[in-house]
Amino acid sequence: MLPAAPTAHFCKQLIGDDSAVTVMTVIRVPRSFLESLDDDVRRSFLDASEPGASDEQRAATYLEERGQKAVDPLRAALAAEGIECEIRFVEGDDPAEAIITTALDVAAEMVVMGATRRLFTEEAWRSVSARVMVNSHLPVLLVPGARFEDTMEMPIIEL
Repeated sequence: MLPAAPTAHFCKQLIGDDSAVTVMTVIRVPRSFLESLDDDVRRSFLDASEPGASDEQRAATYLEERGQKAVDPLRAALAAEGIECEIRFVEGDDPAEAIITTALDVAAEMVVMGATRRLFTEEAWRSVSARVMVNSHLPVLLVPGARFEDTMEMPIIEL
């Protein structure tokens, strides 16, 4: 996840005055889990759904709630910078493919996304961001997050 305020500030510098921004997130919807829930079992993502809601309605509610939670900080930061944005919540099992397809659907000129792993490790080349970078025909700008959890670097020991 990108830090919202610096990302919004960067977007303002990058896009100029007449460009549009689409903020999207890919959510894997656990359909089998949602289908197994009894109407009497309530979860926060089902609170707005009617009793007896269809599996598709439950999946749509889940997608909307998870998507809102993911994009709200960035949407608010973009609004603070005076940038209007379109929001897209995309259901998908392959985030890289969903990002590439959505970028084509909205006629994007560039994909800006967060890099959650260091780029020069073997593991990083299997990451979503690396797969988007390799498979997209659009320019891809990877913005590193604030810190990297999965570097497996040796800690510095002070004597």
